[in-house]
Amino acid sequence: MHAVAPGGFRPGAPSGPAKGSPGHPCFDDAARSTSGRVHLPVAPACNIACGYCDRRSDCPNECRPGVASRLLSPREAEAALADALARDPRIRVAGVAGPGDPMAMPEAVVETFARIKARFPWLIGCLSTNGLGLPEHVDALARAGVSHVTVTVNAVRPEVGARIYDAVRWQGRELSGQEGAGFLLERQRRGIAACRARGLTVKVNTVLAPGVNDAHVEDVAREAARLGADRMNLIGLIPVPGTRLGDLPAPCPGVLAALRGRCARHLPQMRHCARCRADAAGLLDEAGCC
Repeated sequence: MHAVAPGGFRPGAPSGPAKGSPGHPCFDDAARSTSGRVHLPVAPACNIACGYCDRRSDCPNECRPGVASRLLSPREAEAALADALARDPRIRVAGVAGPGDPMAMPEAVVETFARIKARFPWLIGCLSTNGLGLPEHVDALARAGVSHVTVTVNAVRPEVGARIYDAVRWQGRELSGQEGAGFLLERQRRGIAACRARGLTVKVNTVLAPGVNDAHVEDVAREAARLGADRMNLIGLIPVPGTRLGDLPAPCPGVLAALRGRCARHLPQMRHCARCRADAAGLLDEAGCC
């Protein structure tokens, strides 16, 4: 028997400004202080290497994407979600955002969402991916209850992407430089288009790396809009010591605001991102829940 949605919440109820997204705190600005999310860390592997990422580092107080304090199997994720809902009935979104890339191990991720859909059908299913493995799995994800997908797109020209991505791993091959970046970009385009054709809501995340892609992010917004994306989230680089881009400065708030304004000519902008961990839980607006 399905559990009952707390408060009679129904994701399809018409409210909020974001298309098809009432109750999702990342797609509906008004929901960030009323609707919570849980990230289930069931995807440890990754299929690309970004110059700013180090998933080996973790501290319970460290708040950034790509870190989690434990990994879960799909069955454990279902149990963890049940516990989270019992503790916090405000949770409306169940997501998978790593700590690696969910589409590097799609079977476990699809199983996790299928379990969520069967037991908690009122929850919004949400996936965050770099897009490399997305195109072939859009239908399976949709059938398993995923309605919202975020694709991280840091560049739409291979020469810019080559400065961000160190390696792209696909079917036993490792691509690098402009070849790898161009391959990833084409897969991202196909994945976003497939999601929109399937009726999924799509957000594009773009990590702003000063001196690398700051003059390029409006091109990303323009291309994402052309592909049908619904929203963009421009995220300031978090310099992680020991990574190739770890010596770059984080962009200042004024620069971020100005670039979001330019990108807003093409896509609505998310301006309240908490840069969540892969095991985050609670409201975006609550301290210590990222």
